[in-house]
Amino acid sequence: MMKDVYLLSGFLGSGKTTLLANFIGELKARDLKPAVIMNELGSLNFDSQAVEEGVPLKEMLNGCICCSGAEKTEAQVQSLLAESEWDVLLIETTGAAHPVEALDAVYSPLFAKDLNIKGIVTIADSKRWLHRNEMTPQTRSLFLEQIRHAHLILANKSDLLTESEMAQVTYELQSFNGHAPILQTVNAKIPFGYFEKMEATATGEVKKADIGHHLHLSSRLLHFEEGESYTMEEVEDWVRSLPETIYRMKGYVPIAGNSHPMLFQYAYGLTQWMPEYMKMEPNLVIIGDGVNEIPMLGNH
Repeated sequence: MMKDVYLLSGFLGSGKTTLLANFIGELKARDLKPAVIMNELGSLNFDSQAVEEGVPLKEMLNGCICCSGAEKTEAQVQSLLAESEWDVLLIETTGAAHPVEALDAVYSPLFAKDLNIKGIVTIADSKRWLHRNEMTPQTRSLFLEQIRHAHLILANKSDLLTESEMAQVTYELQSFNGHAPILQTVNAKIPFGYFEKMEATATGEVKKADIGHHLHLSSRLLHFEEGESYTMEEVEDWVRSLPETIYRMKGYVPIAGNSHPMLFQYAYGLTQWMPEYMKMEPNLVIIGDGVNEIPMLGNH
């Protein structure tokens, strides 16, 4: 049975840890067992005290969930799958994590069939949104990216704004990300049903998405059957045919003439191939906007 995974995104001080604690409480009230990965850039993690005793917890210190920390995140998830009994995984990213990188780090071809990535919950400080132009350009860019790629947006600390200010925040957030529901929250409290409706793992046949059901930042697992293989040129031609909204691919692709599938990675328009000396499961993970609509390699 696949296990649900949620990524909690947002800047320092926006209310992520409060959201995490609320989320854990909601899951326990439904007799679901949560597990947590907390990700900090510093060497000390003060937020771990927010995770209750008995909840499996993995901490990543001195590293970000994205970039160099991706392999550590993969190891943490594998460890949780092997060692602990849990139903739902909550991953609290750092304020410095880009959503695409965070999703890429947690969705590995090694365990993609075990996880159902429900999506990214971005918690935004409503007052900070109103004053976003006072940020440095780099910080503002990341702040906007976290909101743009969210599957659910919490406009938190709404009690600190006037009604007209909150209406302005909601309107502007909706204009910036028209896909994600936007909830005005105080202390990051929301009905659990909003989490359950999230869906960021594409499933089923390749078809035109229903109106209102377009998976904007989502992931898809491509599994190669026994005896199926391609030349590297065929794979490269397929990659060139894909839209620019495909951000990441990684996995093990069966190549004609090779005894083991080759490790294949794609990012920023560049591909990388590496020989693999073990027989890995032939899976390819695809991450991008609308991945349920793109033509699959070999008409999968």
